[in-house]
Amino acid sequence: MNLNLKRPLAFFDLETTGLDISADRIIEIAIHKVMPNGNEDKLVLRINPEMNIPADSTAIHGITDYDVKDAPTFKEEAQNIITFIGNADLAGYNSNRFDVPFLLEELYRNDFELDMSDRKSIDVQTIFHKMEQRTLEAALKFYCKKELKNAHNAHADAFATYEVLKGQLEMYENLENDVDALEAFTHQGQNRKIDFVGRLALNDKGEMIYNFGKNSGKTIAQVLKSEPGYHKWIIDNNFPTYTKKVLEKEVNRIKSTNNQGGSIENKLDALKKKFNN
Repeated sequence: MNLNLKRPLAFFDLETTGLDISADRIIEIAIHKVMPNGNEDKLVLRINPEMNIPADSTAIHGITDYDVKDAPTFKEEAQNIITFIGNADLAGYNSNRFDVPFLLEELYRNDFELDMSDRKSIDVQTIFHKMEQRTLEAALKFYCKKELKNAHNAHADAFATYEVLKGQLEMYENLENDVDALEAFTHQGQNRKIDFVGRLALNDKGEMIYNFGKNSGKTIAQVLKSEPGYHKWIIDNNFPTYTKKVLEKEVNRIKSTNNQGGSIENKLDALKKKFNN
């Protein structure tokens, strides 16, 4: 089955020094890009994380400090990664909770940016968990009758994810072969996360809200009014850079709107005084 695509879809997978998006680093990235015409291309890069790779991480993906000692840094490859992705939508396995925010964090940390404003993101794991509740290895066996060889090899996992999505589309008649529909299904039943790690989201009214902690469910505007220092606490602490960027932009938008409103009110008051005199 060919995917019904309006623009390229980039399946990608990361191997990292650990799971902490703020503190850990990428050591391998693989992108398997599928074009609307069915053509496929791939990019696989080893990255020097400029830090030691913990033994427990090496035990999972098999990549050692020696393997990446001569590899380029992320900063050196960042533009190459952005260029290869191009205008493609993104897909992965557990990607909306891990790979996408991790990649965005690395980019922002190195003064690069991948515009996500019009980019779809499909999490094949979410589809799988909603349908079957299994691991990637089991998903490939269930949907494609194949064994996953070289598990935790970035390209093997990325390509397996691509095959699983095609298998899901063939198996489920109610699963539409369309990127917009697949993304909607991925996010169905949850607040629409807008920073991927889920600290910020959109409510049913399309308002940005905090999606964690004591202010969970409250809009940014509400908290800015009742607790004006809360967003500053997030900016100053160990939250992902992308979360901070999105939050700062929204706070500035709210403040700008409020200031404009205040200016109009001041002008109206001035006009009233003028006419009353």
